[in-house]
Amino acid sequence: MATAVLRNSQMSEAEWEARQQLAACYRVFHMLGWSEMIYNHITLKIPGEEGAFLINPFGLHFSEVTASSLVKIDIDGNKLDDSPYPVNRAGFVQHALFHRHLPDAHCIMHTHTTAGMAVSSVEGGLRPINFYACNFIGQIAYHDFEGVTVRDEEGARLMEHLGNKRMMLLKNHGILVMGRTLPEAFLKHWALQRACEIQVATASMGMPIIEIAPEVIAVHQRDLHQVQVPGGAGKADFDAMVRLVDKIDTGWRN
Repeated sequence: MATAVLRNSQMSEAEWEARQQLAACYRVFHMLGWSEMIYNHITLKIPGEEGAFLINPFGLHFSEVTASSLVKIDIDGNKLDDSPYPVNRAGFVQHALFHRHLPDAHCIMHTHTTAGMAVSSVEGGLRPINFYACNFIGQIAYHDFEGVTVRDEEGARLMEHLGNKRMMLLKNHGILVMGRTLPEAFLKHWALQRACEIQVATASMGMPIIEIAPEVIAVHQRDLHQVQVPGGAGKADFDAMVRLVDKIDTGWRN
């Protein structure tokens, strides 16, 4: 992404690039209909700065987030810059837990999409009934709803339920995905959201549902890993979405 002229001279190139990538992601989420008033979060580690992260300013809609308005925080949610905006504790408590304990959780996304909340609220969660669901069967963790996520003591149960997985359906709550890069996390979220949307649509038809056999799912997942993706997982997909956002508004770059 191009570097904007408003970059603070004391800010590293790596931080500014991370800010632009994350700001673009918030705008992409809004464009795709995944914003939820001023709530929900995407957090991103700042390369080269141990324990430094970026998060959306509490009070701004996803469509208003810009590179310079993102808030820089430490692992405990304390601000590391002079941002006038607060940080939503209910958002970062959960993110901080995973960022602290999972070195590969470079980017974490949590949303309350209608389809994500619907599928997380039915017995059995995501079912193996469509192409996208087959991407993730056996790879999704589940965690029981315990109320708004502001209590640190819930962390032990979240970590236990997550195990070695990096995607979770928070029961009665929504989607949580992690990635080694932001584009990777984006692609996971997009595909999981599509799987949930299709499951909701299929259930609404009132017809018998065909579940895909485990051996077919195994072949599907094996073959997915053989697909060569330009630039790494999710990069081409995310870049395409950013180009669409730029046709609407380039203000997020500032």
